[in-house]
Amino acid sequence: MPKTAAMNKLKPLSPMRRRYILRLILRIAVLIFCAVWLIHDPSQADILRGWNFFRKLSPFHVLWVLWIVDMLWQLIPVHKNLHIALGSQKHFRFRFQPVAEKINYPALRDHIISTTKAAYKVFLIWIAVVALVSFLRYFNVLDDAALFLITIAFYVCDLICVVVWCPFRLILRTRCCTTCRIFNWDHLMMFSPMLLISGFYPRSLLIMAMVVWLIWELFIMMYPERFWEQTNEALRCANCTDRLCGKRFEQE
Repeated sequence: MPKTAAMNKLKPLSPMRRRYILRLILRIAVLIFCAVWLIHDPSQADILRGWNFFRKLSPFHVLWVLWIVDMLWQLIPVHKNLHIALGSQKHFRFRFQPVAEKINYPALRDHIISTTKAAYKVFLIWIAVVALVSFLRYFNVLDDAALFLITIAFYVCDLICVVVWCPFRLILRTRCCTTCRIFNWDHLMMFSPMLLISGFYPRSLLIMAMVVWLIWELFIMMYPERFWEQTNEALRCANCTDRLCGKRFEQE
């Protein structure tokens, strides 16, 4: 396509992608704020330990609430007016648009098996990352404040994977975030660096993230047709409204 013709067909960024870019900027600001604050006053990390969560208010409570609410949106079927990405809620029935043709169940089974094998390659890599972080914490190379900052750094990286570039796509071979097999693994991966911190703050987040992960995996086993664009019309490029991939050209 000639450059001038392409420019004529150029569309603005989707509202969903603009929201994700804004969220990425805000997350970077949160990381900077938390890093400066903890470096200035390391005692603020006490909120992570034991039952200190209930003893005094802290800006970290705001972050905890945001994380809990984010995970609730992954557990509760909500409608598009709340601006929840399709990729995060494609396991729910109201997001499912069955294809007109008869479903090829052997092909669906093969797809789910292959994507699950790829997903658990990512899982093994992540276990290695968490094991390294935990090893450094066990030998006091890192403290609890450092683990918390690593968690927030992963919070930023989560949206870098959506907005900029996702290294996991090299393993998953997925087309985009909307079709991603591990979309709702994000919180479990984010909070896993805090495994060795014994306190209500990290444990409550990890338990909630585990619940989100288990429900996601159960839905894949029970309703695999909702997770493949060949059986769910909503996941096809032609029907995409999120356009998190950033493609801005009209389809030919």
